[in-house]
Amino acid sequence: MKYLFAFLTSIFLNSLIIAQNKEQLAASELIPNQPKLVVGIVIDQMRFDYVYRFMDRFGEDGFKRLINQGYNCRNTNFNYTPTYTGPGHASIYTGTTPSVHGIIANKWYDNKELKSSYCVSDPLVKSVGSNVEEGKRSPVKMLSTTVGDQLRLATNNQSKVIGIALKDRSAILPAGHTANGAYWYDDSTGYFITSSYYRSDLPNWVSNFNERKIAAQYLSQNWKLYKDSSSYTASLPDNNKFEETFNGETSPVFPHELPKLFLNKNAKYGLLRSTPFGNSILEDFAEATIIGENLGKGKVSDFLCISFSSTDYIGHMYGPNSREIEDTYLRLDQELADFFHFLDNWVGKNNVVVFLTADHGVVETPAFLMDQKIPAGYFDEAKCAKIVKEKLLLKYGDTLLLSYSNDQLFLDRKKMSVKGLNRVEVEKFVAELMMGFEGVAACMTASDISANQYTEAPKNKIQNGFNFKRSGDVCVLLQPGWFGDWNRKKGTTHGSGWSYDSHVPLYWWGWKVKNGSSEVNQNIIDIAPTLSLMLNIQFPDGCTGQPILGLLK
Repeated sequence: MKYLFAFLTSIFLNSLIIAQNKEQLAASELIPNQPKLVVGIVIDQMRFDYVYRFMDRFGEDGFKRLINQGYNCRNTNFNYTPTYTGPGHASIYTGTTPSVHGIIANKWYDNKELKSSYCVSDPLVKSVGSNVEEGKRSPVKMLSTTVGDQLRLATNNQSKVIGIALKDRSAILPAGHTANGAYWYDDSTGYFITSSYYRSDLPNWVSNFNERKIAAQYLSQNWKLYKDSSSYTASLPDNNKFEETFNGETSPVFPHELPKLFLNKNAKYGLLRSTPFGNSILEDFAEATIIGENLGKGKVSDFLCISFSSTDYIGHMYGPNSREIEDTYLRLDQELADFFHFLDNWVGKNNVVVFLTADHGVVETPAFLMDQKIPAGYFDEAKCAKIVKEKLLLKYGDTLLLSYSNDQLFLDRKKMSVKGLNRVEVEKFVAELMMGFEGVAACMTASDISANQYTEAPKNKIQNGFNFKRSGDVCVLLQPGWFGDWNRKKGTTHGSGWSYDSHVPLYWWGWKVKNGSSEVNQNIIDIAPTLSLMLNIQFPDGCTGQPILGLLK
């Protein structure tokens, strides 16, 4: 009899366990009221067309997963200029333009301090995890809140918000003012560091990650082509005259012998930034961040801001038509696939929302465009500034020009006041001078911007990027295909309001996201209010964007 009782008891317990497992499985398949985890992914310098150029070479689980399972906003644009990394990341997460959030460039001329000001520099904090000056960083110069700030406020600081990137500004600005942490890459050690703005020491999981010396492992191998060389048909020949080289190389060709280059004045561990392995270490660190902070496992939503920076370094060196860029995106596709598989196992598709976009695009190398008989050129800023100073000296008895940077001329307002000069008149004089230079498409003065409301591009883009306390006195717009001369004719850059710099991808995937696409124009500042509605929180305090309609089921 006791054996029968034991047998029946065993059946009952097994049935109970099976029922509990079914309930847990059903619960995991239910879609919660808001996502457990939000993951923002920014690909630095990613043009809209890259995915389509390389699509037939991608796997099914990286970029294609976002397109085939998620929602594709195909007409997403930056509605301001200049298009740089700092302003791009700030605009994505604050939902507004530099005119409001104040990050007008990566660095700008400070008219009060009379010197250059970096967008995340902060002399009042200390480096944590390293003794380098690059650790003295914080978001104090950003003038508005981010989505992450609003999430922290809404949950009484129970939500965790963290930013990670190789670039300091790409980790700090997205995470916002109240973030639990921001971590960036230190070129001198190959470690991830932070600042005392966030905490006094590195958390154990970051220290443990650093102790693995992963950067050294990646730099111990050559950068070879990921696939057969004959398959790289979406790029120019490997050895061409439009690409730069690493120190120690005689030509920009594969393989790039990283162990040798590491010893040849290539910024030590900073060399990793200009290889696709910079993306690899960040994907490793992203997984470590989620596990170390247990993101997405609490009662409230958490937020991880990821920015892949190596695409920008490589793009600057080699240009958008290089084999290096093609190879980088083929590798990045696999990194994304690995990360998405990790998210599948960690929280599951119904509990996470992912968006992927870029902080700006990039122009083809002007020398290459000119070879193709397409109008383009290099604008000699130093020569221009010299001539403007000479003309100002002749007319007003003083050079008056303090700085020419970020396509803006900064005039000495104090001297103009002392001399009794009419500021509006001086601005107009300089603008007219600038219009006489080849390559200049338009000029706007600070007085014009303050007195008018522009609705059409390109003037409205200049106005949206103009902050009255931080921007210059005359803003310059170069012709399409032109950029400021770096005293070199290889590689490329970004910063304009033209389509190659402003049109970027925007993909959504996961929690309640429909499968589909839209050609409706969306501004990059529409991401933040869209996320805010998903999280049932207030928009960032300076938000001027609008939520994207038709995105959710």
